[in-house]
Amino acid sequence: MGHLFGTDGVRGVAGDNLTAGLAMTLASAAASVLAGTGEFAYAREAHRRPVAVVGRDPRASGEFLEAAVVAGLAASGVDVIRLGVIPTPGVAYLTSELGADLGVMLSASHNPAPDNGIKFFARGGVKLPDEVEEEIEARLGHGAPESSRADDVHPAYRDSLQPGPPQSASAEVGPSQSAPARSGPARSGPARSGPAHAGPAGVPEAGFGRVGDAPAEGERYLQHLLATIPGPLGLAREPLAGLRVVVDCANGAASAYAPELLRRAGADVIAIGADPDGLNINLGCGSTSLSALSGAVVEHGADVGIAHDGDADRCLAVDASGQVIDGDQILAVLALALKESGRLASNTVVATVMSNLGFRHAMREAGIEIVETPVGDRYLIAAMLDGKLVLGGEQSGHIIMLDHATTGDGLLTGLQLLAEVVRQGRPLADLARVMTRYPQVLISVPGVDKARVAGSAAVTDAVTATAAELGDTGRVIVRPSGTEPAVRVMVEAADSGQAERLAGELAAVIRDAG
Repeated sequence: MGHLFGTDGVRGVAGDNLTAGLAMTLASAAASVLAGTGEFAYAREAHRRPVAVVGRDPRASGEFLEAAVVAGLAASGVDVIRLGVIPTPGVAYLTSELGADLGVMLSASHNPAPDNGIKFFARGGVKLPDEVEEEIEARLGHGAPESSRADDVHPAYRDSLQPGPPQSASAEVGPSQSAPARSGPARSGPARSGPAHAGPAGVPEAGFGRVGDAPAEGERYLQHLLATIPGPLGLAREPLAGLRVVVDCANGAASAYAPELLRRAGADVIAIGADPDGLNINLGCGSTSLSALSGAVVEHGADVGIAHDGDADRCLAVDASGQVIDGDQILAVLALALKESGRLASNTVVATVMSNLGFRHAMREAGIEIVETPVGDRYLIAAMLDGKLVLGGEQSGHIIMLDHATTGDGLLTGLQLLAEVVRQGRPLADLARVMTRYPQVLISVPGVDKARVAGSAAVTDAVTATAAELGDTGRVIVRPSGTEPAVRVMVEAADSGQAERLAGELAAVIRDAG
């Protein structure tokens, strides 16, 4: 990966190293690159302009960044459908469902409110390949500082971006360029090759893109989710009837979607973290802060608690006693359910190197193979596509069910997990006992130079010594974060005290080295 794109798109501090100028230029560069790589071939063959769908989470900065992205796309000859505030997997689904040539989501996922990010989906709702992201970045990287760090919180490119979008005139969005609100983009005139540019004024050959608002398309996404409940359960009018659920929406994109989805499925729903104000996303709530959910489940006598992150591509849970059910446990429950119904392709599940030893043991005992990948849902998806597999996930709650989605979908995961609770007629705590979770200590060491840590002999020696002490009874992993400027330490051991001691010692060595 390059300096700009991380494992989950481009992220930075809004208004600092993620500016409106960068957002507009990035969108324009993406349009140009996708036209050049043939990704817009469907539009060319249909003699129309390419179409992009754009969504965002409720961060305050998402409003100006959305405007900048839309300007960059429209100035490059791309029609734009604005979806408004919607989960990331909703953008991926609607990119495919609406036949769009590009999807764009503005979100920093589980990061705090000052951060934001831009991620792209290709036609069909799949993430852009690494080589396409690298080509987009190459359009923007001329004049970038030599000392730029190779992490996802990109360096300030402002000096090199002042001239405006490459191969395009700067866009000033005004009434004459915006179409009235409608359910799809305006179609106008015969368009040949999408965002190719012609003429001294820099006007796209096919004309400027038109912009329309279509927030009602979110209903299509909800209907899709409801239709995924399998078997006889899906025939019931209210398949989750009798289940009391607390859902924590992280004051994010799930706020208008998750409670409505579960209510339509028949659950008695108590929603928390569902009052976004643009500044409170992920603040003491959601999948990164589960104490509020655990307390609410116990207080309301609920059967289950479901937690999402800011853009709702993650799902974690708590049982009726408030105990956390992590992504490995959810993945194990779903894997066994798919195997039982004969729908687990090749009796194989995809998991990351961070998956718990208990998960690995449970899968082995159930006769389920594991394909292991680096951390990050893009790697999970790549392995699933390569092996024609249908289920993968990671401990953080990114669960991918390729029969129903092209990316991690927290709402889908929560719905499927709750459906399994009802189908088996057992409490979530019982289902989660399919695996015994080994003590696992995770430490994030922020503010260190990832490259320096990676090349440190002291860090290498410390990792080797830790692995030797653990032997066959545990594991140690040190890796750079793909979403933050930090290095992660994971130590897993049969004894929690040993895991905590070793993880702390490693973290100290990393701080000194970085």
